[in-house]
Order: sequence, then C-alpha cells, then structure tokens
Amino acid sequence: EDGIRDAQESRGLGDVYKRQVGETMARKLVIMGAAGRDFHNFNVLYRSNPEVQVAAFTAAQIPDIEGRRYPPVLAGPRYPEGIPILAESELPALIEKNRIDEVVFSYSDVSHQYVMERASEVIACGAGFRLIGSRESMLQARVPVIAVCAVRTGCGKSQTTRRVAEILKKAGKRTVVVRHPMPYGDLAAQRVQRFQNIEDLEAQGCTIEEMEEYEPHLRLGFTVYAGVDYQEILERAQAEADVILWDGGNNDIPFFKPDLWITVTDPHRVGHELSYFPGRVNLLKADVVLINKIDTAPPQAIDALRDNIRRVNPRAAVVDAASPIFVQAAAAIAGKRVLVVEDGPTLTHGEMKYGAGVLAARKYGAAQIVDPRAFSRGKIRRVYESYPHIGAVLPAVGYGAEQIRDLEKTIAAVDCDLVIIATPVDLTRVIRIDKPMLRVGYELQELGKPDLEELIAGKETLWPST
Repeated sequence: EDGIRDAQESRGLGDVYKRQVGETMARKLVIMGAAGRDFHNFNVLYRSNPEVQVAAFTAAQIPDIEGRRYPPVLAGPRYPEGIPILAESELPALIEKNRIDEVVFSYSDVSHQYVMERASEVIACGAGFRLIGSRESMLQARVPVIAVCAVRTGCGKSQTTRRVAEILKKAGKRTVVVRHPMPYGDLAAQRVQRFQNIEDLEAQGCTIEEMEEYEPHLRLGFTVYAGVDYQEILERAQAEADVILWDGGNNDIPFFKPDLWITVTDPHRVGHELSYFPGRVNLLKADVVLINKIDTAPPQAIDALRDNIRRVNPRAAVVDAASPIFVQAAAAIAGKRVLVVEDGPTLTHGEMKYGAGVLAARKYGAAQIVDPRAFSRGKIRRVYESYPHIGAVLPAVGYGAEQIRDLEKTIAAVDCDLVIIATPVDLTRVIRIDKPMLRVGYELQELGKPDLEELIAGKETLWPST
C-alpha cells in the first residue's frame, strides 16, 4: 500500500488512492449553470451531502451573473463563506487548480452538440462530467401539479400556461403559478418571491425578463411564486393552492413532479425537439404534446414535427394550436417605417430570428422594418455581437439597470415612424419611449380535438376525492 500511495501521489493521484483504500474524503464538484437549475440541483442534492464539496458554480447564457457568491444563508452551514460564482470560461483553470473530481452540467436550452463539447472539455481537463436524472431533482408536492414545458425557448409556453390557468380557474380550482427561476439579483433576498400584483414587480426589483413572465399571470389574477429555494417555495405555494401550475422556463424540466406534463413544440424549428437538451427529455416525458403556431408554419413542417412526436413519444396526446396575434389600432401600421421590439430570450438563446412583432408588421402592411443594429447602444450592441443570428429586430433584453438604460437609448436613437412592441411586459413602466407605439398580444387557441380542457378534465389524479 505504501508503494502504491507514493507512486500515485507522485503523479498527483493521492486523492484517488485515499478513496481506493477507504479513507473518508469529499469529492470536489463544480456546478455549471445559469442562475437557476444549478442552484436547485445544489439545494436538493448537495447542500447537506457530506460526501461532496462544491467548490464553485460557473455562469453562462445570462450577462453579468458571475462575480457573485451563493450566500451562506442559502448554501447552509457546510459553506460558511458561501460559494463563488465564476464565469464559465474559468472552468479549465478551476478544475486544475482545485483538482475537481466532477462537473455537473445544470442549465438548459442548448444543443446536444453543445453539451458534448462541454463534456469533452471537462473530461480532457481530468474531471468527470454528469447530468442529473429527472427523478433525482424533482420535489413531490402534496397537491396536484400541472407542468407546462417546451422543447425550445420561444415555442409558446407562456400563452399555453395562461390557457391552462384559465381552464383551472373555470373549474373552480385555486391555482398558484410557480415559475422556473430567474434570480439575477440579490440571491438571499430572492430566496422565496411571492407576487400578488404589478406593484410587487417593482418592489422586488424584477428585470424585464422576469416581468415578461410574471406580469401576464398577475393581470389575470393569479399569484406567482419564484426564487431560489424551491423546497421552501413548494411549501408556501401548496399551502394556498388546490393545483400548482409549473410555468417552465428555458426548456428546462420541472422542479416538481408533475401529475400532468404538457410540452409545447414549434414547427418553425422542426428537428430541435430531437436535438436540444433537455427539450428532448420534455418530449419523451410528456403526457400531452402541443403543436403550436400551426397558423403560421408551412404544412410540410407541421407534418414532419407530427411524425417526430409519434416516433419518439407515441403514448402522448397531441393538441394542435395556434397563437393568433392581436393589435389595437392595427391600421396605424400601414405604410409606416417601424421598429420591432421582440421578446428577448426568444431571440437570444431561443435562436429565433423574429417573433409576433414582425408577423404583425407584415400582416398590417408596414412599409419597412427598420434595422436597429446600427443604432444600438452599449450592452444592447454586445447582445448583437453575442447572438449574430438576430436580424432587423430589437430584443427586449434588460437583465440589469445598465442594459435597461441602453435599451431605452437604442429605441430613442432608431429613426422610425412607429415602435411595435411584442413583449408581454408593459415597457413604458420600465423605460421612456418618446415615439408612437403599438403593442402586440397573442394567446393560445386550440384547433380541433383533443383540446387542453378535455385532457385536463380527464386526468383523474388532478381531482382527488376529498
């Protein structure tokens, strides 16, 4: 044993030897994330686990979320100084410096190719690479849970969630919405967030991305929970609900075990439902698969998507749906040079080139869609550099005060007759727009049978006898 130990330690393998001969030693982990799934995986699997020591989180996708610490109040007594959150670009050096044993991949809406590229880089640095199983990370609620997920960002999950909420309200069920996390600010303060009205959004310092998701639910009268610690969020939410409606984000899988799993797909991006992570997981696990945007997609794309669904998950019920747009005073668009402001995440890591705003501009006869890229300012210019696929539209990104100011400056600088805003949030509450403006809305409309109402009504586990 002495000889083996000396040889291994001389090659930097002393830790391996200690595990082989049974000496207790915590494995060193890094969790790769984007301020959401990473924190949840830590809370559920690692926070109280003496066999592992999480050395750091890394951050990607969302700007300016690194350079913080996961605070001690959330990290627990095993981490009295908290846990550093570093840029993902620092991962190779981090593995080498800290002799990391394993890296846990914990974010979403990325291609299978991307995941394996990250895995190859980690393995080449000497660490293992892990994906967390759905059963391991899901919490069990005491009340029924309906989860609405998607295979990509921008499929139409938000309007589907609103439609399900409407169905539950009509059935007389007290429904609480729990949203996939977006804690981009003070993590300790955002441990559990409860939103009851529009004023709560400003009081809790929400970003534009958060407002896009929470505001429509609040306007319909639903309570929304979000935050960081989803075990505590679950306890609070189920205390005031007959049904929890999981509003998934970034095509992640649910944090709560669903009684009914609805997955939204997009015929404008056929093939992505098979080749993105964890979108394919959502497709495989779905009880109901909804094909959205049937009104705007080519028939051959819809047929190809339907074939993929049948092949991968033949047991799922398939619902056809459209997301028709509506614009008040739409006649004002005709003949105008318009700036189109679209939902931010749909254009960025969702990889869509346009959304409902462009469709409205085309439908109602805009003379020109003005390209805002030459007018972009500061952090908005950097968004275009990071996502060069974005075309002649302006993503309504606003992850922090500086980016929100740059969004305002960019809109002010664009030479146009009219601004068409197709984000769900009322931007005039956040920024000043000194130009004529119209807002575009969209809601889900099921086409034919089965529809969501009959599928939800037929799910006996949602309506337990009392």
